[in-house]
Amino acid sequence: GQVSRGQLTLSIAAGIPVARIAAALGADRPVVRAMPNTPALIGLGVAGLFAGPGCHARHRRAAEWVLGAAGETVWIDDESLMDVVTAISGSGPAYYFALTEALREAGAALGLPADVAAKLALHTAHGAGAMLARAGLDASELRRRVTSPGGTTEAALATLTAAGFSDLIGQAVAAATRRGRELATTGAGP
Repeated sequence: GQVSRGQLTLSIAAGIPVARIAAALGADRPVVRAMPNTPALIGLGVAGLFAGPGCHARHRRAAEWVLGAAGETVWIDDESLMDVVTAISGSGPAYYFALTEALREAGAALGLPADVAAKLALHTAHGAGAMLARAGLDASELRRRVTSPGGTTEAALATLTAAGFSDLIGQAVAAATRRGRELATTGAGP
């Protein structure tokens, strides 16, 4: 179909800038670029949004209304940061899935029945996420509160720190960001 002048185009295509979409539709078309994530499928997603130059407040409200039905929305003012948004929240669920998978595998390797290890890992991830969402505290504060000096959590976190856990996560996010930028320049999809 045709897009009428003034009609909002809401794009969820990773790596395709607003300018390319607007050029395909014609000048002065309002375009909002969005990156929702897969938890949107259960109403717990988050979408990063960028409003192109032809957008007005009503277009922003419409985009928030549509994507807000699937979770939270956040606006960014610099479109080049959409690749970082994609790396954090678009790809982010996979990072949590990988951590949950690793916890499950570690538990099983240490002797837990596979189903018990899976249930512990799943509900720990679910509970920790819910605490983070509801507590009104920063993740670092919650981490400090569960870490007893000389305890098991401190030993585990020391191992993660020694292995460069934060740096590794930073490298992963940087790799996803770079890939998003590559997609933008090549015109390829995700």
